[in-house]
Amino acid sequence: MEIIFNTPTAPKDTENVENKQNFHIVTPGEQITSDPAFMRGHGTYTQDDVVMSSVAGVVERVNKLISVKPLRTRYTAEIGDVVVGRITEVAQKRWKVDINGKQNAILLLSSVNLPGGVQRRKTELDELNMKSFFAEGDLIGAEVQAFFHDGASSLHTRNLKYGKLRNGSLVVVPPALVRRCKSHFYTLPCGVDLILGLNGYIFVSKHPEKKVEELSPEELYSDKNEEITFYQRSTIARVCNCIKALAKRYMYINDSIIIYAYEASLPYKISDLLHDDICEVIVEKAKLQIEMQQAL
Repeated sequence: MEIIFNTPTAPKDTENVENKQNFHIVTPGEQITSDPAFMRGHGTYTQDDVVMSSVAGVVERVNKLISVKPLRTRYTAEIGDVVVGRITEVAQKRWKVDINGKQNAILLLSSVNLPGGVQRRKTELDELNMKSFFAEGDLIGAEVQAFFHDGASSLHTRNLKYGKLRNGSLVVVPPALVRRCKSHFYTLPCGVDLILGLNGYIFVSKHPEKKVEELSPEELYSDKNEEITFYQRSTIARVCNCIKALAKRYMYINDSIIIYAYEASLPYKISDLLHDDICEVIVEKAKLQIEMQQAL
């Protein structure tokens, strides 16, 4: 079997593709594979029994299905996706949330974890106090639960790992670069927490002093950030710039490559990390570390 990727460093056999999990970008009209065993998916078309790319994006293979995920496109939600969103409107018994999609998602009052217990019924008082839970501009972590008839995503924050996000910074990258993993919540060795939203919104924050279970209702929905030291701010800024550098070079983004990029960035100033020459050095070192790890 042979899949053809017309990129300088891309392997030309499917075994190498499976083992190395390289990031393959194709352009419209570029040949992907001539093997008749493969089926074409979204973002592809056939010409003379050859599967071609119809968009500029990332080649994805699921068993015998070949598809191309566009690099520059709005996020398309799937049930179970972990997303980071921003509240745009407080409506009747619901919040509207920007999740980088074609339309805003909906977070129902009945789908949030309110003070007093998850299972209790929502009252008129809860509806009157909705802005004390989530107000316009607040960042939240949530999970896609279902879809409405108009295609809008329905979110929930019932799990304690979801909810209002504070003490950090938001980084926006193309959704195609964020890999779907078993977990999207990480604590990096450098001491910062990371939420990799599949919608391309990544939140980097200081590691909290208290566990979520120990927080009071007032602390859980507080708008005030905790005290953040200069070192913590510097670390958060460095991690954010490393993520931006990876996105600038169109690299898949997960916790491992962020850690390697962070380690490679330590000799440089935070403000210099987005310069093209330094960005390239950092990303190449991180990529080399990933390839060495996969070779073991």
